[in-house]
Amino acid sequence: MCIAVFIWQDHPLYPLLLLANRDEYHNRPTKPVEWWEGCKILGGRDEVAGGTWLACSRGGRVALLTNVLEVQTLPEAKTRGDLPVLFLKSLKSPKEFAQELVKEAHQYNGFNLILADLQSKTMVYLSNRPKGEPILVQQVSPGIHVLSNAKLDSPWHKAQRLRLNFQKELIKYGEDEIPVRELIEKLMKDKVKADKSKLPCICKLDWEYKLSSIFVEVDTPLGRYGTRSSAAVSVRQNGNLSFHESYLENDKWKERTVNYKIEKLK
Repeated sequence: MCIAVFIWQDHPLYPLLLLANRDEYHNRPTKPVEWWEGCKILGGRDEVAGGTWLACSRGGRVALLTNVLEVQTLPEAKTRGDLPVLFLKSLKSPKEFAQELVKEAHQYNGFNLILADLQSKTMVYLSNRPKGEPILVQQVSPGIHVLSNAKLDSPWHKAQRLRLNFQKELIKYGEDEIPVRELIEKLMKDKVKADKSKLPCICKLDWEYKLSSIFVEVDTPLGRYGTRSSAAVSVRQNGNLSFHESYLENDKWKERTVNYKIEKLK
């Protein structure tokens, strides 16, 4: 499971400021944030399926993916982590890409996808769940949004808690620069769990309870599962983009930051 909070086109310094946790088995081979060989993509990489959950391009495109919490999944489904990569390599606008994806979205297990283009100031959201319902491409409005493992801005406990705490930090710093590393430590390492009466009741209650905090850590028969990466993507009005990641490697927390200037369209 994963969670992200972001403010879009509603801050004096940052057209986009995004914080995200990636939850996965700790023993699943993963590369931390880096420039991918042979293409203009910056992000972490799942070494099992080859995709990503959060990445950016040289040209100022950003893609964020979360899985939808559901009981049954299809083992033969296409890899969801490919979706951000396909968008970042594409020349289509976020809306055009999303509309094309609608046609084959049924081939994937449940996903939520945010697609943004900083140069055109456009961001869209789509999800292929609930099953059987029409898939709508939604323009994301300026302001604060939270994405977890249900629809965008669903009122899950962890999502509401993260939104409120993020909002408080934005108010505290006002028009000043925001220290993203401090924000990650303060907001994304939060281990407070939901009251069991406020869980979504999609799968086993005990499992949902263990996943109900912003920062997740669970021991399972398959190994430790939980938050193994906390990232911050900040974009300034002048086009400077910073991708900071705090990540687990061999059971130790490490940090990496990559900065670059968005390449303007010719």
